[in-house]
Amino acid sequence: MKKAGHHLLGAAVVVCILVWIFLSGCGQQIAPTGGPRDSLPPKLVSAQPAYGATAFKGNKIVLVFDEYITLDNPFEKLTYSPLPKINPVAEGRLKTVTFKIKDTLEENTTYSIDFGDALKDINENNALKDFSYVFSTGNHIDSASLTGKVWIAETGKTDSTLIALLYQQMEDSAVAKEKPRYYARLKGDGSFIFRNIKPGPYKVFALKDADGNKKYDQVSEMIGFLDTAIEIGKDTSVTLYAFVQEDEPKPVTKATTAKTSTAQKKPEEKRLRFSNNLEGDEQDLLQPLILSTEHPLINLDSTKIFLTDKDYKKLATPVIRIDTSGKKIFIDHAWKENTAYRLLLEKDFVLDTMENRFMKSDTLRFTSKKEADYGSIDIRIDNLDSSKHPVLILTRDNKTSLQQTLVNNRYRIKLFNPGEYQISILFDRNNNGKWDTGNYWNKIQPEIVVGRKQAFQIRANWDNELKLDMKEF
Repeated sequence: MKKAGHHLLGAAVVVCILVWIFLSGCGQQIAPTGGPRDSLPPKLVSAQPAYGATAFKGNKIVLVFDEYITLDNPFEKLTYSPLPKINPVAEGRLKTVTFKIKDTLEENTTYSIDFGDALKDINENNALKDFSYVFSTGNHIDSASLTGKVWIAETGKTDSTLIALLYQQMEDSAVAKEKPRYYARLKGDGSFIFRNIKPGPYKVFALKDADGNKKYDQVSEMIGFLDTAIEIGKDTSVTLYAFVQEDEPKPVTKATTAKTSTAQKKPEEKRLRFSNNLEGDEQDLLQPLILSTEHPLINLDSTKIFLTDKDYKKLATPVIRIDTSGKKIFIDHAWKENTAYRLLLEKDFVLDTMENRFMKSDTLRFTSKKEADYGSIDIRIDNLDSSKHPVLILTRDNKTSLQQTLVNNRYRIKLFNPGEYQISILFDRNNNGKWDTGNYWNKIQPEIVVGRKQAFQIRANWDNELKLDMKEF
């Protein structure tokens, strides 16, 4: 019996050791899961002074959040209203954001600090969006607001890099000489909102602030404006159309060439080279053949350019022209589909302003595309009001492919390049067939282009229908 007891005890010890080894091994192999990913932004738990405090007289604000935070680029992303002469010093540390006020606060004024997306938790970068801290030096918080949207007049698109400005000064020159009372950044859809504004008359602007001084002091800056002041407290929403004012034309000076440097070039370096717009040696039936070079061209002799068939039989002389930049030669011809062509360029048919020459005759071989490579378009228009002079614009890759003044309810186009196109309507106020910009100083609004969100897909070798209801624009 004693010997059997020793055996049982020994077996029990072995089992315990094996269990311990197994559990230890399992413990080493299984990593902790860490729980679900944190997707919540930081939350404000306390503020000194309290959110919405009145009669504030201090120079320091402390905001405490429920988790560790980071303050991303506060100088650029934080918006202070009204706009101070000196921005507060903002510091984010651990769970706290501290503001040290360097400007003298105005009496009886509501202030707000808009965080944009600057405040994030430190682990997952969850941003606390649409958060503003508000306080007042008076006995109440102003509650008037204004919403709006800014469109780019020329394209009908939006640009979130613009800002919206509010001025209490009514002089036209204020936007160029002084900073605004309030400003707000645009969201991705071009919208903006001003909150906690003191009621009263304001002038509203949109500005693409190139130099960061929040003034319209460069004619190259994009601006949008309303014709009259608005009354915040009564008016609640506005729409602005931004544009770049046309600059005054500058006198054109003839470019001079550095003869000493070009004279030192080797013969091969002085050779004039061209690129072209062929697509895989195929010519677009709807476009001219284009030869492009680096420098402006001079002394073009079109009698040294010949267009022939594949057997080098000369065809009718094409229309040959140079564009306004002087760097492109356009060769216009009524191209026949699926046809082989030759373009013969004789020696010295042109040179450029750097005295580079076309040093030997050359031949460009290409074939025109087939009509089956294109799609046709059947355009049908409802609720057309021709008194507004609407112009249909189709763009692809930011290039205009069609610009058609709409006076009829139906148009058919036999050949059109396939692809995805953006649709917009220009309301051509002066009926000159093109978009015209505005002028703030002369109080001229730009002509407006309204885009349609849905793109238009044109398929090759297909009759594509485009239906437009002008009430949608």
